[in-house]
Amino acid sequence: MSDCDLFSLATTGVQALSPYQPGKPIEELEREYGVTDIIKLASNENPLGPGDKVIAALKEELPELARYPDGNGFALKQALAHKHAIKAEQITLGNGSNDILEILTRAFVSPEHEIIFSQHAFAVYPIVTQAVGAKAVVVPAVDYGHDLEGMQQAITDKTRLIFIANPNNPTGTWLAKDALQHFIEQVPSHVLVVVDEAYFEFASEAEATYPDSSQWVDTYPNLVVSRTFSKAYGLAGLRVGYSISHPHIADILNRVRQPFNVNSLALKAAEVALADTQHLQSGIQLNAKGMQQLVAAFTAMELDYIPSVGNFICVNVGDKAMQVYDDLLYQGVIVRPVANYEMPEYLRVTIGTADENTRFIEALKKVLNK
Repeated sequence: MSDCDLFSLATTGVQALSPYQPGKPIEELEREYGVTDIIKLASNENPLGPGDKVIAALKEELPELARYPDGNGFALKQALAHKHAIKAEQITLGNGSNDILEILTRAFVSPEHEIIFSQHAFAVYPIVTQAVGAKAVVVPAVDYGHDLEGMQQAITDKTRLIFIANPNNPTGTWLAKDALQHFIEQVPSHVLVVVDEAYFEFASEAEATYPDSSQWVDTYPNLVVSRTFSKAYGLAGLRVGYSISHPHIADILNRVRQPFNVNSLALKAAEVALADTQHLQSGIQLNAKGMQQLVAAFTAMELDYIPSVGNFICVNVGDKAMQVYDDLLYQGVIVRPVANYEMPEYLRVTIGTADENTRFIEALKKVLNK
């Protein structure tokens, strides 16, 4: 076989991509740093994990692992349709909500199109844009949040998708109901507006003006709302998300969606978790108290932070943020640097249990005062 530059065989957009960098796993820190007794506050995971009802349901499902899952996700779709008072035909299931974002891009965007999203927005948006060879139109942020007026002005005949994270990750900023709805009303019908509500459950409890965009889908046919079970429901390891849209959009997405993209354990866990409102509320309440705990600590330490309605918060630790991050690793505390989001002075911290939050606060004080 003759020599071949295999890298050159990839599409131009893919060649220019850098792999997504997730939060450092606990096992990696143990292996590389020789540190034990580690807490991970880097990936916006729910510290309570799945509820007991989910664990019990998963055990019952284990003997059926030799069978393929329901490729249509009938039971979960019915539960979601009931929860949102919509038709099952409006739902698309994904291997996490990231899967939904990629399916949307592959289904509707070609290299001649443009995708609009905000500066400091979720890293998956530029990844999926570049992967299909489309042009990314990045609108500068205002106070680390979305500039809706600027995004409106950026729309052209080539625009096909607009990604809006509400609340945004990693900044935790959010858009109020009136502002977001007014923006969607102004978007031309040839442009799909994708409102990414991965942290919806936390935000809706924390902020009265925060909207439930899923209620607008029947009014705006070009609106798609994505949600996930990875955050408030504590199922990040199983990877299950979904979108709500006009049935015609869902039909297109389900043509592109890979068969069996959501596994049987994830389908069952999500269905049970959706019904376990008590466990959901426990996680939301824990998050609210933890947010207060971290905000109070940052205020006492005279550290600037970005107000957040997610289950995370960004704190400004100065121009040596990467050194602070590394020093925290040696203390057995994993947080998330966000220099790749053009926020080099900030660290993003996931809200943990009260004990984990205290551990982080004490480690941060030690690192900053050394």
